[in-house]
Amino acid sequence: MTGALAQLGERELAALALAGGQEAYRELLARYKAPVFRLIHAHVGDEGEAMDLVQESFVAGFAALARYDGERPFRVWISRIALNKCRDWARRRKVRAFFARALPLESAYEVASDTPSIDVEASDRAELARVQKAIMDLPANLREVIILRGIEELSQTEAAAMLGVSEKAVETRLYRARAKLRAMLDA
Repeated sequence: MTGALAQLGERELAALALAGGQEAYRELLARYKAPVFRLIHAHVGDEGEAMDLVQESFVAGFAALARYDGERPFRVWISRIALNKCRDWARRRKVRAFFARALPLESAYEVASDTPSIDVEASDRAELARVQKAIMDLPANLREVIILRGIEELSQTEAAAMLGVSEKAVETRLYRARAKLRAMLDA
């Protein structure tokens, strides 16, 4: 029957293939595998990749054979599918190249981590120690206000009640404490 299939046109082969004729699929593959391979190889440049894409092209073509218009040449139709497979391959290749140049996945944990890096953390600790020392060097009345308002986050009313002074006195002391701290830390 293979000899008889060789005499059939593309439209008849497509109809036979759709009817379940495996030999018709083989005949279409035998006729167009080489030109499709040359087309794909010219686009991708790699023989192994080209063979994979030829297979993908024919699988996709045979799956969509019901949409084949027998008025058009089968070679043009399957070549169009092959070109689309080449375009898909090129897009995937760009994505792979992007990720190949990107940082390793292990380093993504540091990027996504909420915790600061070790050097930032060490720098922050040093700065915190410096600020704590400056606070401890403030006079007691200013130190108490800055701790209650700035660190403990008490309201002005609460701080005034705790210290036994007026709210205005708390406001004034807080202003002086901040100014003195700023001067000490800038020095």
